[in-house]
Amino acid sequence: MKKTIPVLIAVVLILIIGGVAFGGQAIERYTYSHEQADLYEYFHITKESDVPIILQNEVTEQDAVLKDGICYLEYRDVQDILNSRFYIDKNEGLLLYTTPTEIIRASLDASSYTVNGVENPVDYCIFYAVEGNEETKYYIALDYVKKYTNFSYEVFTDPSRVQIYTSWEEEQAADIKSDTDVRLRGGVKSPILCHVKEGDRVVILDKMETWSQVKTADGFVGYVENKKLTNERTETPTPVTDYTEPEYTTLKQDKKICLGWHGVYSTTGNGTLNDVMANASGLTVIAPTWFSVSDTNGSLRSFAEASYVEKAHEKGLQVWGVVDDFNYLDDQGNRTDVAAVLASTTTRTALIDNIMNAAAACGMDGVNVDFEKVMDEAAGEDFVEFLRELSIRCRQAGLVFSVDDSVPYHFNTRYNLAEQGVIADYVIIMAYDEHWAGSEEAGSVSSIDYVRYAIEKTGEYVPGDKIVVALPFYTRLWITEGTSLTSEAYPMTGVDALLQKYNMTYDWDDATGQNYAEATDGTTLYQMWIEDLQSFNVKLTVMQNYELGGVAAWRLGFEPAGAWDLIRVYLER
Repeated sequence: MKKTIPVLIAVVLILIIGGVAFGGQAIERYTYSHEQADLYEYFHITKESDVPIILQNEVTEQDAVLKDGICYLEYRDVQDILNSRFYIDKNEGLLLYTTPTEIIRASLDASSYTVNGVENPVDYCIFYAVEGNEETKYYIALDYVKKYTNFSYEVFTDPSRVQIYTSWEEEQAADIKSDTDVRLRGGVKSPILCHVKEGDRVVILDKMETWSQVKTADGFVGYVENKKLTNERTETPTPVTDYTEPEYTTLKQDKKICLGWHGVYSTTGNGTLNDVMANASGLTVIAPTWFSVSDTNGSLRSFAEASYVEKAHEKGLQVWGVVDDFNYLDDQGNRTDVAAVLASTTTRTALIDNIMNAAAACGMDGVNVDFEKVMDEAAGEDFVEFLRELSIRCRQAGLVFSVDDSVPYHFNTRYNLAEQGVIADYVIIMAYDEHWAGSEEAGSVSSIDYVRYAIEKTGEYVPGDKIVVALPFYTRLWITEGTSLTSEAYPMTGVDALLQKYNMTYDWDDATGQNYAEATDGTTLYQMWIEDLQSFNVKLTVMQNYELGGVAAWRLGFEPAGAWDLIRVYLER
């Protein structure tokens, strides 16, 4: 018996020690950590000057800047996050903003802006530049952006950050039941982001079994225990409505339009008006190719004549003069560097002045812009600003303003159809040149799927009643000799002669909605996806399925008389 007592004591001691150890581990496991999260890492702050942007409930990759107590955003971030209508002329150091009737201007480093020549002072620098090794960056004061944009922002410190809201959707809210910590992740051992007090409001982003992801009023997104939440409810924040967006009025006709481009390449060409109008009984608008940008000062070569407009008016037509960026060649055969014209406010304004003066001199009814040499994103931005400014002048003068565009794809987004859909009266989508002279393979000028795609894709950006679908009055003959592929465009009226000349046979192709013709002569292959009355009618029939602003055609004089019978049926439906 005496021998067993020490053994029992040892066992008891082991159990006591084990229990203490286990209890200590359990206590440690369920004890709340007091470790503070690295907030610089949390907000992705790499240098002291960084001011992270919290957009809605997400920390973005962009940073703001605090300068003299004012919060600034980089120009591109302003465009991406807040308002894409701000435009900086880097050549002249100007920040521009357009409304339907005004151009608001601010100069680099200035503390004032002008509206219609009237200066308006503010108590901060509106925008400034920072030169870098690769590029100069421009920063715009958020208080200035707020003059023309509805959003809210608040700057917080320790560390510095800015919370921005641009939308105010319904959200799940709750109050903090008692003081607690917001943690980086769900769990008592997760580092602490911030402390919240009883009664503080939070937004519930994701509710789980015992923890919820919440957003605090000062921009932290983290986790709190569900037992710390009370008074859960659904709320819709009050939206910011400080700025009232002015209406972009339009000069659209009450019914569908029918526009025909008239190829005029000298003043002599104006004399062919009666010829191209001989059968065009459904035409409502004629668009002569009168104007081309002729130098980098914004000059305009013009073939416009008031007598042409008078004759067109007598025929019941409106005249929309075409302004292009490709038809003028200098003595050396070079086109004007139109990108340079558009990149400068001075020359851009000169070009617009020249357009408006020419319009007033001849009495035309509208301006039709056909710029097809906008080659990159920077030029695209300048081009869209040109359209904004020209639209203001057209609106003031009572001129119909229209823009010609290629079918939208990922590679030509620089033309910004969404903005055109706001500022223009009509957006004319050129549903042809599916295959063009420079194509690497032979194919249709305008297959039915291409037309359908053009309508539907444009409709993603532009209201349907502003969309005018332009169809071809021409076809293209393709010639393949070995590895060499060439082509030539021909009027619809010339198709029969081509079929006869090359002894081509044709059959209807459902896939393209066209007659397909083919012939071989030795090793030479001739191909033609024929634009004729049958294919033209297929296109017009498809167009009836959409609420559109009308139809256009390139170009007058290329079409058989029967095309106008089909157009009249389309217009009357």
